[in-house]
Amino acid sequence: MVTEVLWACLFTALCWWFGTGLILWLDRRPPQSFRLSLACWTVLMVLSFAGVAWSMREVSVVRAYLAFGCVIVMWGWHELAFLTGWITGPRKTALTPGAAGWPRLLESIQVVLYHELALILNFAVLWWMQSDQPNHVAICTYALLWCMRLSAKLNLFFGVPQTGAQYLPPHLTYLGSYFRRRRLTPWFVLSMSLAIGTWVWLVWLAGQGAVEITTGWVMLATLLGLAIVEHVIMIFPWPLERLWGWAMTQPLVPPPLAPPAPDVHHERIQF
Repeated sequence: MVTEVLWACLFTALCWWFGTGLILWLDRRPPQSFRLSLACWTVLMVLSFAGVAWSMREVSVVRAYLAFGCVIVMWGWHELAFLTGWITGPRKTALTPGAAGWPRLLESIQVVLYHELALILNFAVLWWMQSDQPNHVAICTYALLWCMRLSAKLNLFFGVPQTGAQYLPPHLTYLGSYFRRRRLTPWFVLSMSLAIGTWVWLVWLAGQGAVEITTGWVMLATLLGLAIVEHVIMIFPWPLERLWGWAMTQPLVPPPLAPPAPDVHHERIQF
């Protein structure tokens, strides 16, 4: 039993670490490569839906691993589509200077609206696929990823000490204007308290023997712990290169510069 738990934890951590690193690596390649990267990942996403459909039919260790891995592929597609600028939102400019309150909230929603709608649509498809199926690992994994990512986005909106804006690709640098850098907010304390409280409760249930420790359960608990770590990184100036140095060796490719306009005021006219 201990070995099964350790393998499930290791598999979850590797999916999280390698999946994040691969997206960082692809996003740091020249923009001309984005179309091919998205096309290849789209093929993987189609296959992942087929894998999830098969995994939902029965509860087993193999199907739990398959469900979790397939959802990581789905989530990676959304992340790559967003970071390459393919699916973001109707607004693609920086925050209006001085915007606050409702205007800031509305503009913040507009920059990620299409991305969020795509995530919701993906969840709706999984919900439809889950009907009368016994294995819930896939939909629970996706729901956990969405909840913790929404929490992270809200924390960036309300403000955190470390926003990570320096890691945005050149074509998305305008998103940094929507992040707020400040001390810890009540929302951060509340979101972290709920996340940590849920994780501790899950571990306590397992210790008391109140729940069956299945492979899917272990992977979800591990994923929640990793999501908490991602939130902690928002507090401390801990460079991502320490975790994903292999994926960040290539510098971000800046967008091509437009040729400078001629200075008509200093242009010498010759006859």
